[in-house]
Amino acid sequence: MRPTPIPPKPGQESVWDYPRPARWEDINKHIKVIFNGIVLAETHRPKRVLETSHPPTYYIPPEDIKLEYLTETPHKTFCEWKGRCSYYNVSLGEKQATHGAWRYPEPTPDFVSI
Repeated sequence: MRPTPIPPKPGQESVWDYPRPARWEDINKHIKVIFNGIVLAETHRPKRVLETSHPPTYYIPPEDIKLEYLTETPHKTFCEWKGRCSYYNVSLGEKQATHGAWRYPEPTPDFVSI
């Protein structure tokens, strides 16, 4: 069964209009990630990745992330567009987000910027 796209309203985007293969874009937004009351990441230089049928994903430069709260896990996946993905648990105080962060340590040439 194929999903039926819902037409976007004015000012909205549709994931069905996003490209295949995926692409990234620089965006002019302030992104802040707060976990357990602590700012985990904050940037004015995010990248946004768009891929057909997927919600937009925002990527934050590593230097704008408090990496001391991340612990790499053995979990790995592979994206045909972006490459091999490594996952991290996020731990702050009593709270933990399993696989709450990820990165592409050796991205494909088209996604080196993320």
